[in-house]
Amino acid sequence: MNSIALADPAGRMPFFTPASYTAPMTSTTSSTQPDEHLWLEDIDGAEQLAWAREHNAKTVQRYAQSPAFERMEQGILEVLDSEARIPMVRKIGPLFYNFWRDKKNPKGLWRRTTLAEYRKPRPDWETVLDLDALAEADKENWVWHGADCLQPGYKRCLISLSRGGADANVVREFDLELKQFVASGFTLPEAKSNVAWKDIDHLYVATDFGPGSMTSSSYPRIVKEWKRGTPLASAATVYEGGEDDMTVSAWRDNTPGFERDFVSRQMDFYDSETWLRTSDGRLVKIDVPDDASAEVTRDWMLVEPRSPWTVGGATYKPGSLLAARFDDYMAGQREITVLFEPDDTTALDDYSWTRHHLILNVMHDVVNRLEVLTPQAGAKEWKRESLGGAPELSTIEAGGIDEDENDDYFLTVSGFLQPTTLYIGTIGQGEPEPLKDSPAFFDASGYRVSQHFATSKDGTRVPYFEIAPKSLQADGRNPTLQYAYGGFEISLQPSYSGTIGRAWLEQGGVYVVANIRGGGEYGPRWHQAALQRNRLRTCEDFAAVSEHLIARNITSPRHLGAMGGSNGGLLMGNMLTLHPKLYGAVVSEVALLDMKRYTHLSAGASWIAEYGDPDDPEEWAWIQAFSPYENAKPGQPYPPALFTTSTRDDRVGPVHARKMHAKLAAMGYDSSFYENIEGGHSAATDNKEAAFMDALGYAYLWKHIGRTST
Repeated sequence: MNSIALADPAGRMPFFTPASYTAPMTSTTSSTQPDEHLWLEDIDGAEQLAWAREHNAKTVQRYAQSPAFERMEQGILEVLDSEARIPMVRKIGPLFYNFWRDKKNPKGLWRRTTLAEYRKPRPDWETVLDLDALAEADKENWVWHGADCLQPGYKRCLISLSRGGADANVVREFDLELKQFVASGFTLPEAKSNVAWKDIDHLYVATDFGPGSMTSSSYPRIVKEWKRGTPLASAATVYEGGEDDMTVSAWRDNTPGFERDFVSRQMDFYDSETWLRTSDGRLVKIDVPDDASAEVTRDWMLVEPRSPWTVGGATYKPGSLLAARFDDYMAGQREITVLFEPDDTTALDDYSWTRHHLILNVMHDVVNRLEVLTPQAGAKEWKRESLGGAPELSTIEAGGIDEDENDDYFLTVSGFLQPTTLYIGTIGQGEPEPLKDSPAFFDASGYRVSQHFATSKDGTRVPYFEIAPKSLQADGRNPTLQYAYGGFEISLQPSYSGTIGRAWLEQGGVYVVANIRGGGEYGPRWHQAALQRNRLRTCEDFAAVSEHLIARNITSPRHLGAMGGSNGGLLMGNMLTLHPKLYGAVVSEVALLDMKRYTHLSAGASWIAEYGDPDDPEEWAWIQAFSPYENAKPGQPYPPALFTTSTRDDRVGPVHARKMHAKLAAMGYDSSFYENIEGGHSAATDNKEAAFMDALGYAYLWKHIGRTST
């Protein structure tokens, strides 16, 4: 059983979306001021798209038509298209599958090979599906959104395809043996669908069944069981949620010997209920807190509470990982074992099963270490061993390859200056062996990584990573790019980026990653400290890091740029309006910005648990404090700002960026805008588009905060 996967605005986890929502033209940004830019909310209107193209052209003319830009764009594209990249794989049945994009295959190949072949420097791949050929045949701009294959035979898959990169998917049944779509097989039209196999002849389907079948968050509220060969309209309802819920779903765990069916109701982003569905269709609730995540694997249920949980006479900390035998728990027993308990500097990042063991990925001050836990037969205790720690200021991650078959695992090690290395190992059989190395896309020998701590407004210690030349002069003139996300309990850990190396470090810049509250670097408490009415703490933390950099004379406001995307783009909008004197330029990508209207735009209602409900006057009183669109005013010392977005982004939507740019430009500020017509929430459908969008952001910052900028 997997707990339901929801999409934060950044899209850490996949989710499925219907057609873009066009908001009614009736709202105002406040009770007294009409919204002069409301007309831009018609996402696909001819006049609105013409407006976007006009402003795109101005931005391209100013920032993307120079030899320097072309060199940067080409350098980034070489990284993204490199055939020397590690082709990360997923085991499906006996074979290992990879989705691959490069210059020859811009939309991508879904391909497979054996483990023996994968071990070779240049494996021999068998193409399963050529997405470029499919897109040409269908006359559609298909973007790969993954495959769900039926366990245990793995002969059929449900393939999700997006038009132009939107979250909305078309779902088609695919035969893995014949390598072709199944004629008259299961097919779903474009929608935000949650689809899962029950067995070869039945699916669990939550999709757009017509009027009244979607929640206010624009996700499905009804899940049905659909039998092969029957019309979708005749599918039997399994569960029906409310309009104000976020979504519902159902799935079967087909692990041999542990086949179970589950139904989930997601009330909001962090609260849900899950039921075990019996063979006669009854739903038996799994009795854990609504704000806890729970996963069932074979004998075991693992629970991560997000608030203190008292059960069986004991109270467990938020951010703990707890284990109970599932069948015993459902029978009323409450024998729970603590597998991990957080402290002030340590949090659980992730975990993964192998056949007989559980791998824990633990962070201490945002640096990883790995532990292996093994349940002992007939005992409550679990044996605990180390699987290794990361090199200094880097990231190490491990995950089981096939939890039903063996104890093999993949392990990766990566750092800001350390290209990723992939290892393979078997728990209990010595050290893992190196399998593949990512190439170095820039010469890292002249740089160093350091970790620092700033003090936020309320005294909180906020960590940040700094990547800078070893020869750095603390003269206040170093072009410095400060990046953060700060939401949805997402952690920013050390990782290698050839793009940043080429486009920023090699050009003489300093790169900074701020681990601000709202993220998950210190578990649920770090996230919850910046929820809703406390949202401004993300801004205070980010500002504290900026001030620390300036106090250390690493940079100065003239040479300090800020960048973030999605929720991080909201942060950038707030840094622009609340802390403008700290920055020489701001880049806000695919961002939420109009927090008065956000719940009525695209999938915005999904995130009320994160930000609050602006339609509630009491909550709007504090949401307004972090609504950049509402707070933008004339006569302020705003630095230049670039807003990028995508027409096909049906998660956050292009409306926020359009309106923010229009408002700032009307006030006479130096505001720039670029809307990629394709691309979804990533703002790009292929590597070429991604290289352009990345280069545009970096070129913009170099123009405004470089040593020669004026």
